[in-house]
Amino acid sequence: MSKILLLEDDYLLCETLKSLLRGEGFEVIHASDGEEALNYSYESSFDLYLFDINVPLLNGLDLLKLLRESGDVTPVFFISAYKDIQTITKAFDNACDDYIKKPFEFDELLVRIKAHIVKKNPLVSYGQITYDLLNKRVFHNEREVDLGFVEKEIFDLLMRNLGQTILKESFFDVMEKPSDIALRVHITKLKQRFSLHVINVKAIGYRLEKV
Repeated sequence: MSKILLLEDDYLLCETLKSLLRGEGFEVIHASDGEEALNYSYESSFDLYLFDINVPLLNGLDLLKLLRESGDVTPVFFISAYKDIQTITKAFDNACDDYIKKPFEFDELLVRIKAHIVKKNPLVSYGQITYDLLNKRVFHNEREVDLGFVEKEIFDLLMRNLGQTILKESFFDVMEKPSDIALRVHITKLKQRFSLHVINVKAIGYRLEKV
């Protein structure tokens, strides 16, 4: 499970983000001011920092500068109401990795977060399987396995969303002739070939259970 440190002093936004991110399988630690966030960064390691800028005690920009000066290279995303080029420039000068202007769509934020975490942790292990998320290469018992286009895309969805229910419509998007029966056939073949513990969530989709 990837771990995110969220620095945000807006209570409603914070609670919404925590709920949505945890629903996507992330562990979220919350800080309401910059000094609290700095202390958390010393106490634990994180896969991503998600910082607002205008927060009490120590603003997000100064916090990032301190982290980078201390040698902390954890990816930092800013979520901020500041839209002026000076603030954005300073954020990137201080070595942030992304800058999202408020208000924003959660789906867009999620896409960016997942893409960055994949770059940092590109390999997923599942039983005897190792999956390269960046290049979509499948290794079973240390030997590379070839899959057809549709099966590879379905396999990719399962591995990228390990432990999470995937709507069947997401699978349909990668199928040439989508149907419930065709999807069931593809899932069954993958289960048999790789001993995947895939659960059918009735009328909703499928979930690859963690092992």
